[in-house]
This record gives sequence, C-alpha cells and structure tokens, in this order.
Amino acid sequence: MMRRLAPALLLTLGACEWFTDFKRSPMVTTWESDSILKVRGAPQGSVPTSGTAVSALQVSYLAMPATLDSVAALVTNPTPVTEASLRNGRMQYQINCAVCHGGSGAGDGTATKYGMIPMPLTTDVTKGRSDGYLFAIMRNGRGAMPPYNRIEELDRWDIVNYIRGLQGRIGGVPIETTPVAMPGVTGDKVPGASRLGPNRWAPHAGAPRSESSPTPDSTAAAPQGAR
Repeated sequence: MMRRLAPALLLTLGACEWFTDFKRSPMVTTWESDSILKVRGAPQGSVPTSGTAVSALQVSYLAMPATLDSVAALVTNPTPVTEASLRNGRMQYQINCAVCHGGSGAGDGTATKYGMIPMPLTTDVTKGRSDGYLFAIMRNGRGAMPPYNRIEELDRWDIVNYIRGLQGRIGGVPIETTPVAMPGVTGDKVPGASRLGPNRWAPHAGAPRSESSPTPDSTAAAPQGAR
C-alpha cells in the first residue's frame, strides 16, 4: 500500500512551494509605464507614493499621550482654511466624529446616550491643542477614542480646520453643524476615491481630465491626489 502511495505523495509534494526566497518574484519593471515591456502600470489607488505625514518608523501608532506629543512636534497643518476645506471637513466630521463629539463639538453625540463619556471639543484645553495634536489623536487614538486611520491624512487636516471653526477660532465664516445630507445619500455627499498614489497612471486607463491638469498619456508620470 505504501509503495502505491509513495509516487503520488512525491508528485504532490513536488508541486508545493515550501520555501520562498523571492527568486520567482514578479519584476518591478512590469508595473512601470515607461518600461520597455509596458505590460501594465501601477494599479490605480493601490500604491501610495506621496508618503505620510509621520511614518510608523518615526512615531508608533500606540494610543499614548507621549506618542501624540511626538507626532504633534513633527507635523504642521499644510491645508489652508478655505471654503473647500471646511466643506470637506464638515462632511468627514459629521460622518466620523459627530456620533461622539456632537454636531457642534459640544460632546453630546448620540453615542453618549448609550454609555460613551462626553468628549467636547470646545473646551479651553482642546482649543489650546495644536493642529498637529488634533491630527495625531485621529492617527493614534487616545483613551476612549479609537484611531481613525480610515480617514485619509488630507481629509484629517480638513477636519482639523472644521474643528477650529466649531471652536470659534475662524472668524467671518459661518460653520454648519449638521450633516451635509440625509443618511443614504451618496455622490458628492460621501467621501470619494482615495487621493493617495500611485505616482503614474496605468497605461490602460487615463487620468480624469480637468481644465487645471494636463491630459496624461501612458508614459507620463501623473501625480494623484495633488491639491
């Protein structure tokens, strides 16, 4: 019986790759749109190339006060307060933050009715936090607040600007404190596609055309996510 099973067992084991040493890894050049092969480009939206404000090598993702201070010391808000920033910040805040912090930042969100401790954003302590600290707490979380890395970095800065509006630190601009639309409404009332990477468009698909950006081709590098 064993003699009959031996050949089949050897064939089965011989078809398995027990150890990988990268000898048969795909070539990087096959994803480069300017390569000689031109097989395929980088999958759109899958490879961030614009980097992050602070990498995990610099500051960990632990939800600890010291890490928040470390992030805050390394980053500054690159997004000016504009109508577009406040509009996007309002949408992101009302979707992700208002459930706990409340629509106006008073800490009276719906979650407080079910045991969540009130976490107002309009206190003097929070007003005194730097923009980098507010960004960091979305990155890492702290205490009862979990990390919100599902919110992209550029959108987090818009939220920071919107929070400053809720705090009354932006004069002359009306700050709406309600959701941008009713639940279930989509389109431009919900976050769109990722604005991170890749650094070039795949040869089989062109970049979205706009009056402010040139028409890319299969060989031109076209940064994605630029503001």
